[in-house]
Amino acid sequence: MILFPAIDLKEGQCVRLYKGDMDQATVFNDSPAAQALEFEDQGCEWLHLVDLDGAFAGRPANAEAVKAILAAVNVPVQLGGGIRDLKTIEQWLKAGIKRVILGTIALRDPEIVKEAARIFPDQIAVGIDARGGMVAVEGWAETSDMSAIALGEKFEDAGVCSIIYTDIDRDGTMEGLNVQGTVDLANALTIPVIASGGVASMNDLIDLKKAAKGGSGVIEGAISGRALYDHRLDVVEAISFLKKDL
Repeated sequence: MILFPAIDLKEGQCVRLYKGDMDQATVFNDSPAAQALEFEDQGCEWLHLVDLDGAFAGRPANAEAVKAILAAVNVPVQLGGGIRDLKTIEQWLKAGIKRVILGTIALRDPEIVKEAARIFPDQIAVGIDARGGMVAVEGWAETSDMSAIALGEKFEDAGVCSIIYTDIDRDGTMEGLNVQGTVDLANALTIPVIASGGVASMNDLIDLKKAAKGGSGVIEGAISGRALYDHRLDVVEAISFLKKDL
């Protein structure tokens, strides 16, 4: 499994939200590029970026910060937030983003996601953000009537490289990962799943690996934000553990 450190961008700064609430943002670094470089220096093999302003606006809003990160690091970067059309996807991939994450558009127009996965193989991921098991969109401001599993099933055999599953009710709360929800989604799909939302300590990663071991699905890794910034989760220890077999 891979540890994906999260860099959430709001007004050009690296922040963390509480349950996706833009009014409850804590700034952890006013230089996202410096933060990205720090994660790379600690041994991280991927970076997970979210353009929070873009997610609400429906278009990229932190391009300058993203490009600064791309210029600073050599590790692959995945990016989500405000990416709603093929043109924007292509622009980000040409800019150096390795993997584009499509969230709102995956629910609104799944055919665009399928077309993108065909045009850009192994570079399109789907972000499924759920509140109470139901998919939320538009920067988590709206909750739909579709379940996370039902949405994930739409992209089976479409060429999507991964599903990023976030439990909004746990995101930024340090209450622990929704291990069961993540494993249930992975077991329902053939697409690898990345866990996100609520990682608080090594115990969450241990529980995730144990639960995944007995399932039929593939869990590619876990995203962590606040636990890394608060130093409740040690980057080097987490990376080492996730690479080991239980």
